[in-house]
Amino acid sequence: MHNDRLADALQRQAFSALNTSPGARRYNDSQRARNADYNPALRQLGNRLVGILHGCLKTRTLYNEATAWSHHATIPAAT
Repeated sequence: MHNDRLADALQRQAFSALNTSPGARRYNDSQRARNADYNPALRQLGNRLVGILHGCLKTRTLYNEATAWSHHATIPAAT
């Protein structure tokens, strides 16, 4: 089942995060570098943001930009 309102809210959240979160911007850029089109990359970012929210709720911690995106901070060098 697909909830259009939820999907729209997540897309808007992801779009807003592009301008305010350096981690979200890097994640979206990495998706685009993997040849994902604009909307699929934004959808992936929305999914990642939901995962971060779930982690915050589960551990009862506040959102922290550095913690949320720490594993996406650097891109490994290609060999």
